[in-house]
Amino acid sequence: MLRAYIVSALIGYLFGCSNMALYLSKWKGIDLRSGGSRNLGASNAVMLLGWRAGVLVGGHDIGKAFLAILLSRHLFPAQPLIGTVAGVSAVLGHMYPFYLKFRGGKGFAAYIGMMLALNWRAALVIIAALVLLTIITDYIVVGTVTTVITYPAFVAFYTRSAVAVCLLLIATGAILYKHRGNYVRILNGTEPGLRSAGRGAYRQ
Repeated sequence: MLRAYIVSALIGYLFGCSNMALYLSKWKGIDLRSGGSRNLGASNAVMLLGWRAGVLVGGHDIGKAFLAILLSRHLFPAQPLIGTVAGVSAVLGHMYPFYLKFRGGKGFAAYIGMMLALNWRAALVIIAALVLLTIITDYIVVGTVTTVITYPAFVAFYTRSAVAVCLLLIATGAILYKHRGNYVRILNGTEPGLRSAGRGAYRQ
């Protein structure tokens, strides 16, 4: 049993390490780590490379966590928490890739992919709330924080699995920590809004 969880954690982590934002930044000759939010993720790809690049990055990041969970469940169908282990590992792999000195993205798109694979119905409801909050506030980070707090709370209420909740809280805590700069910029009034990012206000 332990072997199954170790293998699934490795699968998730290695899938998570794949970074489309890095591939696109090298292709376009624009270093996402030196502009915008200085982050290898979908939101910074929108700021610096445009909406199409951001959609591609986000889709890739969602897909890699989703596929890691599907593969792990296929390999080890009898283990109840195997999907959660693979999903959390994929999120952490995106955030802390070994080949980038553990400096990756902020993990939110991978977190969405994890939610969709683990419970797509709950994920769709939470995503709808995420979109609404983002539109109302104009800040992606508001929806991000709400999402990563809401999903573990949902799992705690409906499954009462302490282990699953603790695993999810590892990813939640890491994402909340990675976004600490966003909180400061919101307080200072310097956080770029979704609409200004979409107009390319932070394009290099």
